[in-house]
Amino acid sequence: MSQRAVKSIVIVGGGTAGWMTATALAKIFDRESCSIRLIEPDGLGTASLDEATVPAAHEFNRRFGIDERELMRATNATFRFGTEFKDWRAIGHSYMHTAGKFGQEIEGVGFQHYWLRQRMSDDAAPIEDFALSCVAAKRGRFQHPVDDPRSVYSTYSYALHLDATLYVRFLRDMAEKLGVERIEDEVVDVHLGGEDGFISRVELKSGDLVDGELFIDCSGFRGLLIEGALRTGYEDWRGWLPFDSALVVQTESTGDPLPYTRATANRAGWQWRTPLQNRVGNGYMYSSAYIGEEAARDVLLDGLEGELLTDPELERFKPGKRLKMWRRNCVAIGSSSGFLGPLESTEIFLIQAAITKLIEYFPDAEFPAANASAYNRQLDTLYAGVRDFIILHFKATQRDDSNFWHYCREMSVPEELALRMQLFASRGVVYRRNGELFDESDWLAVFLGQGVIPENYDPRADRIQEDQMRQLLKGMRKHIDQAANAMPPHRQAILESCDPGVSA
Repeated sequence: MSQRAVKSIVIVGGGTAGWMTATALAKIFDRESCSIRLIEPDGLGTASLDEATVPAAHEFNRRFGIDERELMRATNATFRFGTEFKDWRAIGHSYMHTAGKFGQEIEGVGFQHYWLRQRMSDDAAPIEDFALSCVAAKRGRFQHPVDDPRSVYSTYSYALHLDATLYVRFLRDMAEKLGVERIEDEVVDVHLGGEDGFISRVELKSGDLVDGELFIDCSGFRGLLIEGALRTGYEDWRGWLPFDSALVVQTESTGDPLPYTRATANRAGWQWRTPLQNRVGNGYMYSSAYIGEEAARDVLLDGLEGELLTDPELERFKPGKRLKMWRRNCVAIGSSSGFLGPLESTEIFLIQAAITKLIEYFPDAEFPAANASAYNRQLDTLYAGVRDFIILHFKATQRDDSNFWHYCREMSVPEELALRMQLFASRGVVYRRNGELFDESDWLAVFLGQGVIPENYDPRADRIQEDQMRQLLKGMRKHIDQAANAMPPHRQAILESCDPGVSA
């Protein structure tokens, strides 16, 4: 039985989601076999709720031919080891969550169990001292990791901070060179077919009609197609992710960019600081139930470093996800499919994951129901795992200095997160599902950073003598200290990576 291929793709909305989707699909389909049209109004905008990636982005970039050096030059990017969390566990406390391993296994037992054993007997060094990425980040140093598993420089990964507006321009240039047609207009109506209820065309403000077979909704929080036309429904997660507003502003740099994001908790939410080569991105994510817009604006402006480059811009949203991200002949990607916030810089990754899964389950023109079902199941699982990781930052806190933090401490959490917390609190066991974004080191960093200290450790860690264990840990710490000092300053690493005359 022959299959008829999809020959027309219509993407509604630009931004990161729209142009990244267009670029990836244009790499898969040649312009003669399948047309790709993207509809967006004029202007790229300036506000962004996420100007950072996670290490998993490297695989997406490699797959679709996005060169890191070109990307960094085009977007004023800097390197990112992770995030410093200030005042989350308690006011005055800070910790690092970076993309790196803590120490190394000893006789098949995870490093954290030896660290816990030493901590229970005396004042052990901070666990961050055993992660090269943490130590290097604090010292403002960076070096690309190596592939040799024998080297300490293979124990970490990294991501990027980038200018979201320039990133969109970079992707758009790639997509248009690959044959994507941009239509500068605004969708005002969506026409559905007869019995199947599929989208048949969209109507533009100009009066033009754009027909298509597969429609991709990248229209942002409003979900013009997936919700406005198809009434798919939405899971509201504000009960677990207690924020619904954000103010975003850009400031001048006040020094060399740090190789990490900073997230600072306050009485009704948290603020972020994202350093780029030429400026700093800032924002305040908060709950309107606990603070008003004017008061939030004052909090944001009072906490800034450097002169303002833009006026604060307000975004309203509802954390959660669509009940179905693929329905009929429509796939929602980006914030039209769901939104979890920029706390762990996962928004760009979730776009990339959605695109990758769409290509994996790409339908023929009959749109088999199994394709959409498989896609929705996998995206649901992915979103739930990221959601639970972010909830942990709010739930596991000692803060009780405001109604906001009192609510976070006392709120119930999803069943699987509750199980993860119980397992770790009892004996330092990290429970994970296959295919999750965050690995054991990620969970360790946040559990321990937020003050979830296990009552005990794996008894197999007692198999070596205490003196031997102390010497092993001391040696690891010294080796990491020396390796961090040998790294070049972050600014130097940026310049070398952005220099077109320096080979990779």
